[in-house]
Amino acid sequence: MSTATHYPRIKHRLVLLMAVATGLAVASNYYAQPLLQTLAQTFGVDARSAGMVVTVAQLSYAAGLLLIVPLGDRLERRGLIVGLYVACAGGLLISAFSSSFPMLLAGTWVTGLCSVSAQLLVPYAATLAAPHERGRVVGTVMSGLLLGILLARTISGLLAGAGGWHTVYWVASGLMLVVAALLYRGLPRHDGDRTLSYPRLIVSVLTLLRDEPVLRGRAVLGGLIFAGFSVFWTTLAFLLAGPDYGYGTSLIGLFGLIGAAGALAANLSGKLSDHGHGTLASWGGLAMLVVSWALLWAAPHSLWLLIVGVLLLDIAVQGVHINNQSVIYQLDAAARNRITSAYMTCYFIGGALGSSLGTAAYARAGWAGVVIAGAALALAALAWMAIGTRTRIAR
Repeated sequence: MSTATHYPRIKHRLVLLMAVATGLAVASNYYAQPLLQTLAQTFGVDARSAGMVVTVAQLSYAAGLLLIVPLGDRLERRGLIVGLYVACAGGLLISAFSSSFPMLLAGTWVTGLCSVSAQLLVPYAATLAAPHERGRVVGTVMSGLLLGILLARTISGLLAGAGGWHTVYWVASGLMLVVAALLYRGLPRHDGDRTLSYPRLIVSVLTLLRDEPVLRGRAVLGGLIFAGFSVFWTTLAFLLAGPDYGYGTSLIGLFGLIGAAGALAANLSGKLSDHGHGTLASWGGLAMLVVSWALLWAAPHSLWLLIVGVLLLDIAVQGVHINNQSVIYQLDAAARNRITSAYMTCYFIGGALGSSLGTAAYARAGWAGVVIAGAALALAALAWMAIGTRTRIAR
């Protein structure tokens, strides 16, 4: 069955379901961010140790991207995706029951590992879409993913304010089970290529990175921009809970609503890619990223500059990220899950390094250290794009 004939029949219900499901899966890794100060106090750890919750989530997600996502090219996708949603709900339950910090980290690891189901849905959407609208469809699903990342903070803050931090994980686990049932009913079956052995799948991910310069270039670019994104969002709770603002978890969570405007960039960037203007979107996003960090320097003293900086940061990162995906999905239709695995593994390794760098910078030099680290990563991404344009690795 061709993707052109398959997609129109299902787009009105399936793309929306995939967008919502993707958002909820990836949100599982971000509920902790506005709670870091609360978690530090609950378990008697310092700010840098509390930041390990975010780092563990991103490292486990990167492990799942490398070890689980390639299975989407081999196994029946619906069963694999639904099974991962159920397992992710189990990880959230471990976190909900946590009575010690190591137990919370264990639940976070299971959740992060299994929430890569979101990255099985994105290439699945690209497979079901007609070629001329693939950018728009991927952009729509990615809008759901972005809203999940950003609204997770808002929902987490509100739930924690109403019923404590344990409530966040109870509710999240229940939502994952509901989504698992909906996906089982709504997703079409899609058999993989069982002639591909698991070791060959994993090796082929690394081979793709070695042999596809465009994939390699976009993967490094993605890792750099997400590292900067994580530097900011991992440390924002400490700034807002500190003496400059003195906000509680509910107000801190509301900052996710500001960044949610970045979802608009996902659709816009996808449309620009469909019309051959993806490189322009990437350059514009990277320039906006540098400007956002200049504004965020004044964040401890100006709420309005903080808000504008958050807005520009999220729009920039998501715009570049969507263009990256639109480019790499043109490389090999039969290997989209492995291409996703290669790209997103680099992306979340960058995120994990950014989270660790952000908490270390904040502990050493406060908000000024955070901004210096984020701005350096933004400039590095801009330089990498310039190199890639000259050498055709970031077409």
